[in-house]
Amino acid sequence: MTERRDFKGYFGAEPPPNWPQGARLAVSLVVNVEEGAELSIADGDERNENTYEIREEVVGYPDPCMETHFTYGTRQGYARIAKAFETYGAKATFSSCGRAAERSPWLLQDVVSRGHEVSCHGWRWERQAEMARADEAAMIARTHAAIETACGVAPVGWHTRSAPSVNTRDLLLEHGGFAYDSDVYDDDIPRMHDATHVILPYAFDTNDMRFSPGGGFVQHSDFSNYVIGAFDRLYAEGAGAVRIMSIGLHLRLIGRPGRIKGLEDVLAHITGKPDVWIAPRREIAAHWKVHAQ
Repeated sequence: MTERRDFKGYFGAEPPPNWPQGARLAVSLVVNVEEGAELSIADGDERNENTYEIREEVVGYPDPCMETHFTYGTRQGYARIAKAFETYGAKATFSSCGRAAERSPWLLQDVVSRGHEVSCHGWRWERQAEMARADEAAMIARTHAAIETACGVAPVGWHTRSAPSVNTRDLLLEHGGFAYDSDVYDDDIPRMHDATHVILPYAFDTNDMRFSPGGGFVQHSDFSNYVIGAFDRLYAEGAGAVRIMSIGLHLRLIGRPGRIKGLEDVLAHITGKPDVWIAPRREIAAHWKVHAQ
């Protein structure tokens, strides 16, 4: 059979450090903006979202409870996260669903005014694995257009919630304008898909999604201890080989008052170390495209 998966990667030939100004580690802070893009019967969707603080799904009827859980992210969570980034001088990528951008353009405009990146995260908050090719192509175009309209800046990055389809990356290339995608979880080093398209690995472990039921994080220190431990290991390894670290965040999760200190402690630790490059993913991708080996 033809091998469609690369199990070896950079094994035995990892590229040496090449980040700007001799940095040992590139850190990518990714804030997922999904509020208003979650599935909701009240919005005309086929079902209600059932992934959040509780494991309960309202079937066949609108679910105001779930809707207000998500809306907390825009009403309160965003301001805490934005303040933490400002305090520590960190620039991030806000990965936004198209429908969320359409409903809260003011939020993404504030994001851009602070010097952060806004990238694409699908139209609705849903996986793409089952989408027909034509439907997915139309969804990608709609998402890109909505974010450009909201921000006044065309997005260059893409990340699918959970599983992309077998067509996703090809469709991004066909659409044009995308410099990178983050639809892999298999490395701590970026790679090229072709001469122009960068693949930036993402991570579900160094991610506040683990505050969800069964995810293992309860206290803010659970998040900070785990993320700082991962940072310290990658920082040490970065003395001899290229390393990138992704830290995944959500407005409605880490933005809660009992959790935000976890992010603040992580930022304090990271910014207290020399030779760390905290950058939006568009900048990391642009650098890798030029310096990839």
